Order: sequence, then structure tokens, then C-alpha cells
Amino acid sequence: MFQVPVIDVNNDQAIFDGEGFDAVVVVTPNLNDVAQQEITLLADHAKQIDHRVGKQATLLFAPGLAGGRLIIAPVNGDDDYADVRIYAKAAKEGITIAKDAGAKKPLLIVAVSKDHRFSFATEVAALACGQALWQPLETREAQSLSPAFNAIGVMSSLPKSDVLNALEAGRVLARDLCGTEPERMSAIHFADYCVESFKDSGLDVAVVEDKNTLLKDYPLLSAVGRSSFDVARHHPRVVKLAYTGEGQITKTLLFAGKGVVYDTGGADIKIAGGMAGMSRDKGGAAAVAGLMKTLSLLKPKGIKVIAELGLVRNSIGSEAFVTDEIITSHAGVRVRIGNTDAEGRLVLADLLSHLRIQASQSTAPSLFSVATLTGHVVRAYGGYSALVENAVAKQQGVAAKLQQIGQQWAEPFEVSYLRPEDFDKVADKNGSADVISSNNGPSSVTARGHQYPAAFLLKASGLDLHGLQSDLPLSYTHIDIAGSATEGDPLYGKPTAQPLVALLHFTND
Repeated sequence: MFQVPVIDVNNDQAIFDGEGFDAVVVVTPNLNDVAQQEITLLADHAKQIDHRVGKQATLLFAPGLAGGRLIIAPVNGDDDYADVRIYAKAAKEGITIAKDAGAKKPLLIVAVSKDHRFSFATEVAALACGQALWQPLETREAQSLSPAFNAIGVMSSLPKSDVLNALEAGRVLARDLCGTEPERMSAIHFADYCVESFKDSGLDVAVVEDKNTLLKDYPLLSAVGRSSFDVARHHPRVVKLAYTGEGQITKTLLFAGKGVVYDTGGADIKIAGGMAGMSRDKGGAAAVAGLMKTLSLLKPKGIKVIAELGLVRNSIGSEAFVTDEIITSHAGVRVRIGNTDAEGRLVLADLLSHLRIQASQSTAPSLFSVATLTGHVVRAYGGYSALVENAVAKQQGVAAKLQQIGQQWAEPFEVSYLRPEDFDKVADKNGSADVISSNNGPSSVTARGHQYPAAFLLKASGLDLHGLQSDLPLSYTHIDIAGSATEGDPLYGKPTAQPLVALLHFTND
């Protein structure tokens, strides 16, 4: 696994060359907030000859400090609407300068703010360094790259390294799975990469690969992959993962991850350049896999986490499924296909149906789907993830909790609501089927284009039978990460692994 380990430091002497550090990176909103007087004095002196110091990230020659390098990365933009991401931005700028300057073991110091918005600023800054340093798997393999740093020290009075290292290990896995091109990370290779990553992890790991089993148990997923069955290297897979913590289980979380390893749109083919970047349509499955990696390292007690990852290529060919077909889901629901480019919800529906059965036998279950599902969520919310919950989850405050956690950990969410119109939209108007998967237009120009898929998922998976008035209410929250799965360039930007960090802390909430 390609990552830079974080080590805890609780000794101001480390800013001098005492523990092998060769650069000091200071992330601070104000130079006067820095606790180490030596740093403040150097920065104040530098400001007299370089007015950029304290305003933009700068490298200072600092004799006597570790490596002779002092990097001041100011936190800018702190106003009424700012959140902890301003610390992440500063940390990325600072750690990039350290790397470019030739440092191999920098020490990160974050000036701690008393503002509750920034309670986890140190952790967020450290994780931002990992995001900045990650390199694509293809590049690492082609060029035999080594990590940029040997380690990063984090100055803190409380130990943070165990959680940070476990989170970053999960995020590295998630970025690798999401960001790698469609042949290197086909459904088969995605599954193999997971199996290898979870070796000796303590997780229960199983891969469904038999065609007849997939056709029988995952009929909607198999419809999406119907044309890919003709190509041996493109066969679909379902990866099943389970983590069981020690002690009495007090709650169970169940995740369905969309892993469309490449989306051509199928028979409703993407045109005019719309296919570019569609190897990233597996970001949901990637984030869930990364979460399971982190859990396997931290081993929290008293919880059980179950995941199913649906891995499939939505290919074009003579065997491709087409609009107007009626296909019966795993839950026994007859689904009319409205658009073959709305394939992700088909994959998720079968996964959720399997998880529904497991949830009915579990302690305090909460179900989730995680997917790069719609263009509409990007139109509506830009780079933010959307939460759409059923009535049971809403009553339990699931989205509200996730939103609060995400705000503190630099993975903010927007909350959307299911409305009666969303269920009307998926009703098959002539009664030939129980539900229709979508309209026949792009979600980005469809009213409520990221909300109504949650209504379809409830109906097609059988979860609609587990509402507030049922004998067995089940909490379900859909998470659309189409806008947040990558940063910068939406087609080829660096994968973020969102919402892994928020989901981890939700499990421990």
C-alpha cells in the first residue's frame, strides 16, 4: 500500500533537528497563534523582508530548525461561512512546498483554534497532506515510484496516529480503486485488488463470480452487465465484506457500493464526449471498500458492518439490455427500464435487497447506498455529497448526524428530502411493471434528478415495505457522491475517497 505513515510528536524540541525531521510545516490562521516562540520569531523577522509571509504559503531559510526549512502555510478565508476545509487547503499548500523543497520527513504543526468549527483541524490538515501526496496507481506501477516522504510527524498533545494512519490506508485503497483506468481496474481486477488488500485483515471476504449465480441472485446487475458477459475480462463481480467487532453488538451498518467500472451509457450511449471519466463511476464501491479497510485496522468494538460492492461494466453490444425491458429484481419487483444510462440504481437495488434480508436479522440496523449516481446532484450542489433518507432514517436523525460529522471533518453534506412526487415519478404509468427505473432524459436536466432515484431504490429493493408503519422499520440513507468523489477536474481529478472519513466517525457516534 502506497502511503506515508503519520507519527505522533509531543515534544517542542522536535522542531530542532532532534528526531530526524527535515522541515517544519506550520498551518496557522495567525502567526501569533503559534505556540513555539522560535517559529514566531523567525516568521516575524521574515515578514519584514517578505510581505508574503503570513499571507500565502512560503518557504523560509531557518538555521537551527529541522532541516533548515520553515514553511508557513497561512489559513485564509476565515469568515462566518468558513469551515475546517480552510485548514485542509493550507496544509496541502504547505506540504507540497516541503515535498518540492526535497524534504523527506516533515513535521506538521497546526495552530489549534478554540472555534468549535475547527475542533479537528489538526486531523483534517494531516489527512489533507495524504490527499495532496497520493499518486495514481498506474503511475506508481509504471514508474516504480516510492513515497514522497518517509513519514510525517504531527505535533499534538493527544495521540492521533492510529486513527490517521488507518483512515489514510482506507483512503489510499479507495483512491486506487476509484481513480484507476477501466482495464487495470476492471470488475475482476477490482475484486482481486480488494481480496489482496484484505488478506489477513480479519474481515469476512467473499467474491461472487459465477455467471449463473449472478443471473439468479443479482438480475438487475446482470442486466447491466449482459453485454460484458461476452468478454471474459469484463465479467461482473460482487464483493461481499463483513466486519464484526469484539463484544456485544449494539448496532449494524450495511452498505451497498456502486462499482460501475466503466459506463458507456449502454444502448442509450453517452455522446459528445460524455463518456470521458466514466471509469470513475465506481467511486461508491471504492469508498465503501476503503471504509472496510479502515475498520479492519482500528477494530472498533460493539459494531458490525456489512458491505456489498456491485462491480460491472455497462457495455454496448448485441447483448446489451435496452430501454422498455421489464426485469424482475432480486426483491421480486418488476422493473421497467427507462434509460440504460441510469444503470447504477439497478446495481444498487439488487445489493440493497440482499442487505435488507441481512438487516432484518441484525441488531439496530442502518442501511446505506453510496454511489456516483447522478449529474443532477452536481447541478444542484456542486462538489458536495447529497443525503436522501427514508422516513425511518429521518426519524432517527441519520442525515442530521452525518451532516454534523461531515462539517467537522471536511466532508460536508447537503440534505435532500423524499417527496410524494419522487414516488410518482417511478410509478409505471401503464401498469405493466411495478416501477420504472428512470425517465429517458439526463438526470442533470430532470427536476428532482438526484432525489427520485432514492424512491426507486426503496421500491425496487423491497425496502419500501419497511417504513415507519411496518412491523420491521428499517433505516435507509442514499448518499450521492457524484460531485464529491473527485476534486478539481470532474473527469480526471484526484479521487477524494469521500465520504469515508465521515462514515467512519458515524459508525462510532
